[in-house]
Amino acid sequence: MIFMSPLTVMESQKKKHHLRPMFVFVFLLGTQLHLVLAGDCPADGRTWVPFGDRCYHFVHGDEDKVKIYSFESAKNLCQGFELLTIQSKEENDFVINYCPEVWKGLVNVWLGMYYDTSSEDMKWLGDSPVQFTNWEDSSSPSDLVPMDTCVALNSRTTKWESVSCLDDLENGVICETSQTEEAKSKPSPLLSALVILSVVAIVGVSAVIWFLHQKHNLGSTIITAFEYHPPFRVLETDQSCLVEAEETDSVP
Repeated sequence: MIFMSPLTVMESQKKKHHLRPMFVFVFLLGTQLHLVLAGDCPADGRTWVPFGDRCYHFVHGDEDKVKIYSFESAKNLCQGFELLTIQSKEENDFVINYCPEVWKGLVNVWLGMYYDTSSEDMKWLGDSPVQFTNWEDSSSPSDLVPMDTCVALNSRTTKWESVSCLDDLENGVICETSQTEEAKSKPSPLLSALVILSVVAIVGVSAVIWFLHQKHNLGSTIITAFEYHPPFRVLETDQSCLVEAEETDSVP
């Protein structure tokens, strides 16, 4: 049996006490990182696809019904949310690339855009200006079509087409909304990478400290084993005298 001195036990417990806060910090940092990287889209029973700081619902419709929608019916399907708006080439590419996951063949997707007679220009629903454009031709649609002009995204050409808000029917509807404030507060990808590297570094340092701690414990155990002297039995006084007398009698 190997016995450890009280000093060795106290030192081991002290090191474990110092290591505990570091492991707690690693756990909390990992938990916060998970919360940071998780996007928050509406939980309304529909499938929402996150992209950037936005969420998108591709309206699939019933399998046994023809999927054609007027501009008004498309807006009604997205009641409480926005009809699709596209603010960049990356967002346009995302929509085009995801369309085959929902629909087969050619799809014309309604965009939440209309012709504003006051400014004589195209605007997004909500009266926000159109900054990014991806028209099928190079000219502005406000110069080409009447006041009921709306816009649809062609999944085959990846371009925007001018269509009639009143007469045309399209077969694609995408609803859009912003993520919750918690998800919007996500740091940049660079900051997220730095957090991940910090976690890896802390785990590495913790592993080294644990290894050194175990190595030190092993050394202390070996030293303690060599210094240990098993207890010996001390004979009582009467027995000692008897043994001494027997040894004296046996001497010739």
